Amino acid sequence: MSAKPKSSAELVGWLWRHYLRQHMGLLGIAVIFMLIEGSMVGAVSYMMQPMFDEIFVEGNSGALGWVSITFFAIFAIRGLAGVVQKVTLANISQKTAAHLRLDLLNRLIRQDTSFHKDHPPGFLIQRVQSDVTAVNQVWQVIITGAGRDLISLVALIGVAISVDLVWTAIMLIGVPLAFLPIGMAQRYVRKKASSARDLGATLATRLDEIFHGIVPIKLNSLERYQSDRFKGHMDFFVRSEVRASFGTASITGLIDVMAGLGFMGVLLYGGAEIISGEKTVGQFMSFFTAIGLAFDPMRRLASISGTWQVAAAALERIKELLDAPILLLSPTDPVPAPEGKPDIDLRDVRLDYGDAKVLRGLTLHAEAGKTTALVGASGAGKSTVFNLLTRLVDPQDGAVELSGVPVNRIALDELRDLYSVVTQDALLFDETLRENILLGRDDVSDAELQTVLDAAHVSDFLPKLEHGIETRVGPRGSALSGGQRQRVVIARALLRDTPILLLDEATSALDAQSEKVVQAALDRLSGGRTTLVIAHRLSTIRSADKIVVMDRGAVVDEGTHEELLARGGIYADLYRLQFQDGLEVVDRSGIAAMASKGKTPLNGAGTTLGWLGRLRARLLG
Repeated sequence: MSAKPKSSAELVGWLWRHYLRQHMGLLGIAVIFMLIEGSMVGAVSYMMQPMFDEIFVEGNSGALGWVSITFFAIFAIRGLAGVVQKVTLANISQKTAAHLRLDLLNRLIRQDTSFHKDHPPGFLIQRVQSDVTAVNQVWQVIITGAGRDLISLVALIGVAISVDLVWTAIMLIGVPLAFLPIGMAQRYVRKKASSARDLGATLATRLDEIFHGIVPIKLNSLERYQSDRFKGHMDFFVRSEVRASFGTASITGLIDVMAGLGFMGVLLYGGAEIISGEKTVGQFMSFFTAIGLAFDPMRRLASISGTWQVAAAALERIKELLDAPILLLSPTDPVPAPEGKPDIDLRDVRLDYGDAKVLRGLTLHAEAGKTTALVGASGAGKSTVFNLLTRLVDPQDGAVELSGVPVNRIALDELRDLYSVVTQDALLFDETLRENILLGRDDVSDAELQTVLDAAHVSDFLPKLEHGIETRVGPRGSALSGGQRQRVVIARALLRDTPILLLDEATSALDAQSEKVVQAALDRLSGGRTTLVIAHRLSTIRSADKIVVMDRGAVVDEGTHEELLARGGIYADLYRLQFQDGLEVVDRSGIAAMASKGKTPLNGAGTTLGWLGRLRARLLG
């Protein structure tokens, strides 16, 4: 948040310029009917004098008809005007909220990954949903209050003044006394409302994490732990909301105290004039009704001033998100993307996340139309290479190019249209299987769709689904198995038919049978494309044209599977560890390479994994 909160005038001005000015016509209609509705309250109080003086006191039966008809007309007009202005304002407020939500979503989607690391999903959901709802609801109330209630107040005070100016002055004597405490209460409400909005975002984040992590929570018996943590946040939230409500209620309470002081003064002063005959009962009832009715809109206006502080706290956060700079932008003078299957080059690339050095002068080359695999320990920078190629992040130094064209010179949409990405987290939406593959495309024929379904082995499990390709896959694809989700993502990638394929641990979470099917689909997908593969399971990359070994953000070795095994080093050690743990089946060339360095499959590094492998072999032998 900014150090200095925006003033109410700044926030209202911003909201008017960006969202309300386009509805000026509807607002004009609403204001006209507000004027009519508000003025009818003054008419009611004005009619109290002839009703009392001419009908009740003097017994004038001739006045009974026109006074009754006038009262009926006043209430009928007020009712009709109220319906029109409320429906009109509801239309404006809902359209404004929809526009605001859409702008927020469009802005947040365009932010880079570092922004989303700093702003968790629950926080952003709170901004887009709850904060916009708060602004929407309060804005409609504020327009109504500032319009109808203010007009009613002016009309009623006008009637009171027409009866007796002195009585009116006495009645309003407490108004100046209330300014200072009301101002203090408003500042208090805004502070507590701001705290409540922050805590609301924390609660939304906690819920998002709990429901997305429901399986590990159950497996680790963390239900009570998570519930207690949520209760702690909820207790703070409740206290902040109650304190904000106290501030809002204090404002209306001050109005009531002021009203009581004024009524006491009028009764003491005006009562004596009525007893002496200087004023009539009808005049007093007209005045009393006007002032009595005036305090209702006055209380609502005072309450709105407190409620506005709640909306201002939400609106300030919304404006901050909309004003947040977008760091990764499409170039203003883009160059065309390379045609065909491009080479991939990273030269002396350096990238830091804060104080953490992720890439330290990384240089690698992936040849067009061939498969290049990236291996190395977790944290070596492999996934960061994918993020650089797709411009989810930009480096601090160095060049990232496709066939000699810097990726930051290509229009973002055009750049990302070059890639198909398959990761271990097969992201599916809670839509039908068809929609998860097409992703909004309407130019795909049934024959084309069937082709990719067959190639990705999605057709193998479609008959088992209740509604076939029209089956909803559930939140994050939860209705499908891991292998099925991966095949759907592969079908999506096949349909995109892009020249570059990025595979990030695409089979790491699968069982042996699912891995075999998915790997076959991946092999078909990568054919003829420039392919980069990240894999910890080395059996999946033996046939790669080149394997690049990374360590601590730099390339330390590269070559084919056989060349790397023959040279030894990190790749050979990784391969040997996986073999000794029984995770791999070593081919003859691998054994020969290891033997040429004086090592055998069972006497390699002498690690615990190797000892376990030998022990298992003896027990089974």
